[in-house]
Amino acid sequence: MDLELVTVGTELLLGFTVDTNSAELAQLLAPHGVQLVRGTTVPDSAPGIRSAVADALARTGAVIITGGLGPTKDDVTKAAVAEIFDAPLEFDDVLWTGLTERFRVLGRELAASNRTQAYVPRGATVLTNRWGTAPGLWLEGACGLVIMLPGVPYEMRKLAEHEVGPRLAARQPAHTSTAILSHVVRTAGIAESALNDMLSGLDRELAPITIAFLPQEAGVDVRLTSWGARADVARRDLERAAAEVVKRAGVHGYGHGDEDLAAVVLERARSAAMTIAVAESCTGGLVTGRLTAIPGSSDVVIGSIVAYHNKVKTEALQVPEDLLTSHGAVSEPVARAMADGARRVFDVDAAISVTGIAGPSGGSAGKPVGTVWFGLALGRETATVERVYPGDRRQVRHRAAAGALFELLRRLPS
Repeated sequence: MDLELVTVGTELLLGFTVDTNSAELAQLLAPHGVQLVRGTTVPDSAPGIRSAVADALARTGAVIITGGLGPTKDDVTKAAVAEIFDAPLEFDDVLWTGLTERFRVLGRELAASNRTQAYVPRGATVLTNRWGTAPGLWLEGACGLVIMLPGVPYEMRKLAEHEVGPRLAARQPAHTSTAILSHVVRTAGIAESALNDMLSGLDRELAPITIAFLPQEAGVDVRLTSWGARADVARRDLERAAAEVVKRAGVHGYGHGDEDLAAVVLERARSAAMTIAVAESCTGGLVTGRLTAIPGSSDVVIGSIVAYHNKVKTEALQVPEDLLTSHGAVSEPVARAMADGARRVFDVDAAISVTGIAGPSGGSAGKPVGTVWFGLALGRETATVERVYPGDRRQVRHRAAAGALFELLRRLPS
């Protein structure tokens, strides 16, 4: 089933609010075989809403709207849709009683404006909102189907999950029930173009499953999507496809779905009964922050030193001053000495260091902005790796933090 989405809110068009509802809806409805084929954003204006919804109904016959169902004067979605269906708004006593009781339980006073939320287009089905005050509405007629949901993300998500999804799924005969399902393979330490070359030709082998590359600062996600197959068949085919992507990606493939690179590093170290320490310069604690954001990380991460100034490198990590003088803070010898120093100070099995030029200034012909050196001390061996990351200061720092985790992961026992 195809649906069009109309998101309502002047704040969306002004850029003060980021639209997360579109992504949430697409993900929530896809398993029910529903595909969002077009999205339109309009201001809190009855003519704008009416025009967008009417156009969408003419194209697709089914529309889902988010926003404009609150109690204030700029919440005009219901009235605009009611005009299209020639379904005048009528006061719903049962809905009003429910709203009154909800406000009583919450210990809040009903404002006079809340009464507008109890008006419903004639013939509409009320989708009970147990998570807020603006009910969802399901209106179907000669014009087609319009589903109206509140714009508050949490309320929208809950209504879509518990009220809308099941109703749309029920519209499909059981023997033809299909789903649009995706599986994400997570990679790190490789550019999108290089990963594309590694997976060259795989799209033809996996068809009709499609492949999409989603580059981020921390790595590149590979999204595999099955379109219109039965859910059990789709899951089986996606599992096989993901296994092939992981095989071709080699060391760069580290997880699936929303698995976090730091969590994978911790689990790998924990399985090997290894402890970790970090010495950071240009990343200023980002590597340690990602590791310690994972619950239970204290059994693996012993400590870290943010050695931003050279004085900290020499005094806390015992980096020889002559290395800093001869090679500079961003260099292979200093990265090695920082990692060795962290391993000694914290008496750990593995230590990683990061030193680089995040910019926007400080670069040179030999060491451009984005140059980062990693040191990795494991056991008796210490390895070093140089990378040059593109982007502004924030991007370089975050990419370096992800790079540090990846370089450590690939050296931990599997």
